[in-house]
Amino acid sequence: MRTIHTSEITETVRGLCISANKVLPCDLTDRIEQCAACEKSAIGRSIFDDMKANIVAAKELDIPVCQDTGMAVVFVEVGQEVHLEGGLLEDAINEGVHRGYTEGLLRCSVVGDPLRRVNTGDNTPAVIHTRLVAGDRIRITVAPKGFGSENMSRLRMFTPAFGREDIIAYIAETARIAGGNPCPPMVLGVGIGSDFEGCALLAKKALCRSLDTPNPDEYYRAMEAEALEAVNATGVGPQGFGGSVTALAVNIEAAPTHIAGLPVAVNVGCHVTRHATAEI
Repeated sequence: MRTIHTSEITETVRGLCISANKVLPCDLTDRIEQCAACEKSAIGRSIFDDMKANIVAAKELDIPVCQDTGMAVVFVEVGQEVHLEGGLLEDAINEGVHRGYTEGLLRCSVVGDPLRRVNTGDNTPAVIHTRLVAGDRIRITVAPKGFGSENMSRLRMFTPAFGREDIIAYIAETARIAGGNPCPPMVLGVGIGSDFEGCALLAKKALCRSLDTPNPDEYYRAMEAEALEAVNATGVGPQGFGGSVTALAVNIEAAPTHIAGLPVAVNVGCHVTRHATAEI
């Protein structure tokens, strides 16, 4: 049994909130470079140049890569051999978000009630997903989620009468309807299976998977490639001005489901789909 004080969790979350908003993962910046070289539209290439300049400027000036520093989504994997002391896990995470957003001078975008709309002032509470795993470590991923892209996400309860091609068409339709709203080129996380809320969680987790890591299942790996081709064929293009690159990647996660159901969620990410991970 390993003892971890919750203050370590707070400090880790604080740092991840700041770093995730300022520095993009290497797999994402590499994919932007690759896709920029593939873009056939002159306007699209110009937009890619602006995107790359923005990423460099954010790093050099030590500022967020996007003005929407997102709602903090936190994935926590807690080893079963960990003993926590010092307070509640959820409180420690929210304190880390509070400190990260206020001390890091990040925009606070969370309202305490969905209808009365009063800003909480520190971007808390976070959306927290906790899972018990083997071992004596804690792995934390902070994924700030902007709502220009989140608002374009969709979920549909298909029936088993639908199949692979229908789902690919649904993914492409989602990108076409989204247009320029999510600041494309997009990253699309797709959850297939589980139940109503489960497929949405799968889609969110898919956005945090490295773009260099395709689905390990050959069937879904091929489906990711087909879906990406279908999305790019929509012609939405960079920032919605037309072009050959509408999405940087389509990541699919699948899970068992009920015999009567086929839930599918598409969580739309922008070209700065941010996430950072650390282990304690």
